Amino acid sequence: MRRHGQFYKRQRVRSEMAGNELLFHQKGEFRNLLESLKAGLKDEVQRMGREYLLKTSEEELCKYLVGRYTLETPVLHDDNKVAHPAEDIDMDVRGRVDYAIIDDDEPHIVKGISVTIAVPFEGDGQLFHFTPSSFSLSGIRGNVVGNEIHLRYRGLPQDMSTDKIKTDMEQDIGQIKGYLQTMARDAAEHNKFIEGEARRLLVARKERILKDEGLVEGLGIPIKRREQDAATYTVPVVRRKPLIEPPKIQEGSVTREPILQEGEYRHILDLISRMALVMERSPKAFREMDEESLRWQFLVPLNSHYELATGEAFNYSGKTDILIRYEGKNVFIAECKIWHGQKSLSEAIDQVLRYASWRDTKIAVILFNKNQDFSAVLSQVPEIVKTHSCFKRELVKQHETSFQYMFHQPSDASRELILTVMVFNVPKN
Repeated sequence: MRRHGQFYKRQRVRSEMAGNELLFHQKGEFRNLLESLKAGLKDEVQRMGREYLLKTSEEELCKYLVGRYTLETPVLHDDNKVAHPAEDIDMDVRGRVDYAIIDDDEPHIVKGISVTIAVPFEGDGQLFHFTPSSFSLSGIRGNVVGNEIHLRYRGLPQDMSTDKIKTDMEQDIGQIKGYLQTMARDAAEHNKFIEGEARRLLVARKERILKDEGLVEGLGIPIKRREQDAATYTVPVVRRKPLIEPPKIQEGSVTREPILQEGEYRHILDLISRMALVMERSPKAFREMDEESLRWQFLVPLNSHYELATGEAFNYSGKTDILIRYEGKNVFIAECKIWHGQKSLSEAIDQVLRYASWRDTKIAVILFNKNQDFSAVLSQVPEIVKTHSCFKRELVKQHETSFQYMFHQPSDASRELILTVMVFNVPKN
């Protein structure tokens, strides 16, 4: 500890008397707090009820868990510190040779001075009570009062001076900042872990529940794949049926509505991509086609693989371009549009969302580019999609010209759906 004065019992201007807490000591080590938070996250996910977990949006649950188990390390705003008016305090001067106290067994009280410096901060004030991984043995005393740290400097009038208080204050603030920086580094690593771990635990628990309940077996609808996908789109003898699986149970409903399995969704998108590749390689055959004619080029290969693809079918609140249905329920919806600038993509997204009913979970927008700078078009897609009011997050990019996002239903923020935007270049005369 720093020492001041030439007394028998040397002491700093700041007092070690009751009323000042020893900061960064009260509740144990910071690393133990981080470990307890990780354990708490795992325990809470495991304790979530099955029905609750399946009925609640995964995205909303992730946000909740990340907010609950991540840490916001305090940041001092010492530029905005203020000094409170000086106060009189009682001080025991036993042991000080300048007071020449003969009876050292009884307290000898004289009037001293207390000066409080209030330093505002942002973040979790509870972290001032934990010991960082790098720590000095010289303690700092103060109090957490709301969103302020109160540093109190106490002493006898002859010991107090502006320079001495200022020196002690600057050293204390500098030491506090150093501790917080150490915590911030550890907390940043912890927060990054929590963000990934929360989703991993939720996904793993849901998969376990679905497996336990046999939901992944779907509705027993067999899927008949061709042994080999032909290079051309000839109609196979036995056509493929979409494999259906029951979805997550939503609040207020016990009906297990059919949804398209992820593998089938990818297969449909792959068929569309391969047909678009044909268009790009044979531009003369397609350059004069309008949206409707281009749409039919995709229905041909889809109908050669699936028994349920159709065009211009009524669906919920409008007509959609490509639709796969099962027993009167939609399992895939896509809208075809020619690129005419940002507005065309925004309108296509709005349109396919209008067509999608509450139960639809996988939709797509197929965008055709004619005589435009294709690279410029591709660069605009993410920023257009992310500004939509129903956008939730970006998913893993499927291809250089294919983008995938998580959206929510316009009428139900907890009901999620996957939107894939596929962009193809179809040259025009």
